[in-house]
Amino acid sequence: MNGDLELRPPYLLFLGDAASALDCKTALGLVHWRPEECVGQLRYTNCRVDTGLPDMDIRQARRAGARSVVIGVAPTGGALKPDWESTLAGALDAGLDVVSGLHTPLDAFPRLANAAYRSVARLVDVRRPPGEIPVANGKRRSGRRLLTVGTDCCVGKMYTALALHHALRRSGHDATFRATGQTGIMIAGRGVPMDAVVSDFLAGAAEMLSPANDPAHWDVVEGQGALFHPAFAAVTLGLIHGTQPDALVLCHHVGRTHIDEFPRYPLPDLVTAIAAYEAAARLTNEQARCVGISLNTAGLNSDAREAALVEARKATGLPCVDPVATGVSDLLAALEPLGAAS
Repeated sequence: MNGDLELRPPYLLFLGDAASALDCKTALGLVHWRPEECVGQLRYTNCRVDTGLPDMDIRQARRAGARSVVIGVAPTGGALKPDWESTLAGALDAGLDVVSGLHTPLDAFPRLANAAYRSVARLVDVRRPPGEIPVANGKRRSGRRLLTVGTDCCVGKMYTALALHHALRRSGHDATFRATGQTGIMIAGRGVPMDAVVSDFLAGAAEMLSPANDPAHWDVVEGQGALFHPAFAAVTLGLIHGTQPDALVLCHHVGRTHIDEFPRYPLPDLVTAIAAYEAAARLTNEQARCVGISLNTAGLNSDAREAALVEARKATGLPCVDPVATGVSDLLAALEPLGAAS
């Protein structure tokens, strides 16, 4: 697994001209889970996203104690717009590190590479997998593992995993959050960016990420992609086979009817999704089963949220929560038969 990242908080979160919250998962995730490490946001006038942090320019952030600028928005294809490069180069000239979770390395942009060369600041790429990853061996190993999976991308897999990890720890259980995406890695300080791993080694990377452990120890693994996604199903399957999960938690965004940005691909119903995930997981763990549902009910009022939770419980017969609005105690109770009694 990747060693500890040498990130230098506090952070100024760069949002640029982001058009939607889905584009800003990194910034919003850091604000939610590491608020003490975030001092401000840098937005252009046409930005439509607000993390709730104070708006700052580079100079103001420096005075506020910022040591790094985190690119909190994920542009399509990993390309940076020219004005973004100018802003980030200015941050480097001011002595601030620039931290990125993009597929394209920061030093591939000459303006940033030159600014870093003449500065004491660093270019930090989070989305770089370990150098040596073995092919998976498929051998069963000790310890307990939970994997969050989804009906689609961007449905709350990371939030659910982090909430469950915190709940397990608060209940006195030995548990580790295993990050698999750029935002989770920034929050945890370590992990493996699974979508940057060569496909033949995905399951091997997942085995590295969640190694053998004490029988009562829980690895809570952040899921990626979705089995039903026409572009990103491969990373999901590699994670499933490599983690050999004892427990799956299915995540879903209420109201979404098709794969985001793929309108020709309708989402499966929850029961169909559970069956598909359990079938995939039982290749490497015959006892794998879905233990609960995590709904993202953002935008719903309390009555609509409760109705969605009730409907999901009736449809699946499983405990159902919104980890942000209701907490995850019902999911924690569902882990009792697997060795996580509260």
